[in-house]
Formats: sequence, structure tokens, C-alpha cells
Amino acid sequence: MSPDAKPNLVAGQWIAGEGVIADINPSDTNDIVGTFARASAHDVEQAVGAAHDAAPAWARSGIQERHDVLESAGREIMARREEIGRLLSREEGKTLGEAVAETIRAARIFDFFAGECLRLSGEKLPSVRPDIDVEISRGPVGVVGIITPWNFPMAIPAWKIAPAICYGNTIVFKPAELVPACAWIMVDILHRAGMPPGTINLVNGPGSAVGQALLDDPRIKAVSFTGSQATGARVAEACVRHMRKVQLEMGGKNPLVVLDDADLENAVECAIDGSFFSTGQRCTASSRLIVTEAIHTRFVEACVERMRRLVVDDALDSRTDVGPVVDANQLHQDQNYIDIGRREGATLRTGGETVNRSKSGFYLEPALFTDSTSEMRINREEIFGPVAAIIRVRDYDEALQVANDTPFGLTAGICTGSLKHATHFKRNAEAGMVMVNLPTAGVDYHVPFGGTKGSSYGPREQGRYAAEFHTTVKTAYTKP
Repeated sequence: MSPDAKPNLVAGQWIAGEGVIADINPSDTNDIVGTFARASAHDVEQAVGAAHDAAPAWARSGIQERHDVLESAGREIMARREEIGRLLSREEGKTLGEAVAETIRAARIFDFFAGECLRLSGEKLPSVRPDIDVEISRGPVGVVGIITPWNFPMAIPAWKIAPAICYGNTIVFKPAELVPACAWIMVDILHRAGMPPGTINLVNGPGSAVGQALLDDPRIKAVSFTGSQATGARVAEACVRHMRKVQLEMGGKNPLVVLDDADLENAVECAIDGSFFSTGQRCTASSRLIVTEAIHTRFVEACVERMRRLVVDDALDSRTDVGPVVDANQLHQDQNYIDIGRREGATLRTGGETVNRSKSGFYLEPALFTDSTSEMRINREEIFGPVAAIIRVRDYDEALQVANDTPFGLTAGICTGSLKHATHFKRNAEAGMVMVNLPTAGVDYHVPFGGTKGSSYGPREQGRYAAEFHTTVKTAYTKP
């Protein structure tokens, strides 16, 4: 292994792997962000063993100790937000402003769960039988396997790792292979913040080897995964086989409904933000724009005009609105779906072409389809790129029906001036999160995150609801 490669963390020791991962900047493919050790199946076995051995003592650790670790980590991430944000931007390709904002969000997640450590509570109830007390408490699950995607390399690991620590679990963390640098920094910060040996372990590498080894180990008591539906199904199957807890977040095909009475300017900004910022690589992105007839033409023209002003370029350039696609494979997938949309009969109204810039990168103009229908693949399958399609509908009732006509159910949005329609939509949209006059992308860190149908499975993430996954409930009876 290269002496410059960043190692994995196992049992409190930084160890070399069996190869290296080259971290390539999607804005400039000649820029190698760094090299990172690739873990072997044996390394995963050792990491799980270390987490298993450390679990009993960490479960009995004091709430002040766990608070102090989380507070220290959050404070350092916040202090280094510009440095880490720049690294994130180079590694993943989102604009520098978005990357710094994500880093700040990660810091605040650690700060939130530091506070939650000091608010751990239970219940004491009278029994239905005389002279007996009942106590209900929460304890840690044990060893938690954490598998994260590449699109939010600071925020998503933070909202999985921080509650795991808060509630006294030990961790084996496998980040996406495309974004090892942010994962390494987060684990290094936690390691130096005082996590005891074995309580947090980092194993970089491909899902087919490292992820599978983690899933196959019966000592893992819970797995939190964010990624594709196909991989999520395999994760769930492995977890059922071992009778362990599982938490899955698997994407979306999110609708943004625009009614005739919507504020046009705001509706367009919601659509552009939700569909194309972060290069459309968000599970909460607005990929289906469902627009009623009277506003349809004006909305389309305003979106096209707004899109033509978007600057697609190097993520570190302050003028850039949309950075590159994360890698060549994702770019190919986006282009393939644009071709599918054309063949299905949708009209590519603007964008969809690759563009050359001063540096070699994976640059794609945001694409907008019109004349699309719910049956088209571009409106049923998650593309995960800067591609959106407009579906024209008669009225609110048809808009709601179309919005719910999807196997996914993560977020749903509506732009309207009608309190009646907004209220009805909040109650009847088949999604775990609903936005009114806001982009479908963009959520707070202190409230639950998760969806319905094919988007999510298991307990919610973030906020106090994270306790449902990261703890087990114990009921104790006492007779004096």
C-alpha cells in the first residue's frame, strides 16, 4: 500500500488494507484528492470483533462521557467547516457553498445528540398489581453497522453515527467508495475526541466485499443503510436472516405539485432548487413537476429561462450553480435516462448535453422534459441526476393522484395559495415528508427523516425518533 494512503481504523489502531482507493475530483479528473486503504474481509472481521468486545463497557459508559465526545466532535467540525467543506466539494462535486452548509449541518447534528445524551429518560409506572413498580428504560442495541452513500458524505454519516454514540452503541462504519476522505476525517475527529478503542471502526472498500462481510457477521446487531432499492433489499434479507434490526433509506421519485394559484416566481425557484441543485443527486430531489393547466405554459417558460442562467462548472468556483455529476458511471446513467425519455415520447425542452470546461470533469447541463406522463420510465425510476420531467394535469385532484402514483414515498411538495389544498395535500400525500411552498429537498436535523412505500423501511432517522432504532426497550418489575 502507498505510504501516503490514509488507513482504516480498527480496534483503535490505524491499519493498512489490501489495496488503495484513489479519490478523484469530479470537477477535475486530474486532481487526486487522496488515496485511502481498502479494507479486506479479514479487516471487517477484526473491526466487528473489536466493536463486539468494546460494546459492554461502552454500554455502561456515563452520559457525560458520551456527551463530551459528541460535543468535541461537533465543535471541531464546525471550526474546520471551510477546510472540510472544500474537501467535500473536491471529493463529491457539490458547490463549495453547499459543501460548507453540509459540513455545518453535520456539526449541528453532533451538537444535537450531545444534548440528547443528557436528556435520556425512561418511565416509572404503577403496576396493575398492588405493591409492584414498573420501570421502562432504553438501552443500546450493541454493534451497529453503518453503510452510507456518496451524495452527502458528511451529513448522512453524522446523522447515523451521532445517535449510535449517544445511545451507547459501538460502530463499524463503511462509507461509499467514492467519498473516503470525508469519512476518514469524521472518524479521525471522533477518535481524537475520546472514543475508546473498538467503539468506532472505519472500513473503506466496495460493498461487494466490505459491505457483504459486514452483513454476514452475526455479531452485528443492527444495520443502518442509505442507498439504492436493489441494495437495500439485499441488506434487509441479510438482516432478517440474522434477526437483527434494520433501517433502510432507499431514495425517491418526488413530486412537486404546482397549482394555478401558486406564486409563479416561488414555484420556479422551488422547482429549480429541488430538481437541480446538488446536481440533482439528492434522494429528496423534485424529479416530477406536476403542473396544472392554467399555469403550465408560463411555468415551463419561466423554468427554461431560469435554467439557462444556471452556471455549470467547477464546484469550487464561486460562480458555479451546478457542479459536475459525481463520476463517469453516474454520468452514463443520466445520459441513458435522457435517451429513454426521448424514445418514450417526452420532449427535451432544454439541457441534457454534456459540456466541456477548462478542466476535465463530468459536466452535464440540467435537463427538463415536457409532454411526459406517469407511465414513462423517467417518471417511475430514480435517475439521481439533474433531470426533471413536467407532467401536465387538469386540476388539484388529478395532481394528487399523479403525485401518489409512484412506488416511492420520501418527500412531496405543493406550491399553492390555497389553505384548503395545502391542508388536504399534507394529509393525503403518500410521503414521509411534505413541503408546502418549499423545495422538496432541504430538511432540518432535529426532526424525523424518512419515507413510505419503497423509500424507507424501519424506524425514522434524525431527532429524538433516532432512539427507536438505536435502542432496545426494557421493562422491569420490582416488588419491595
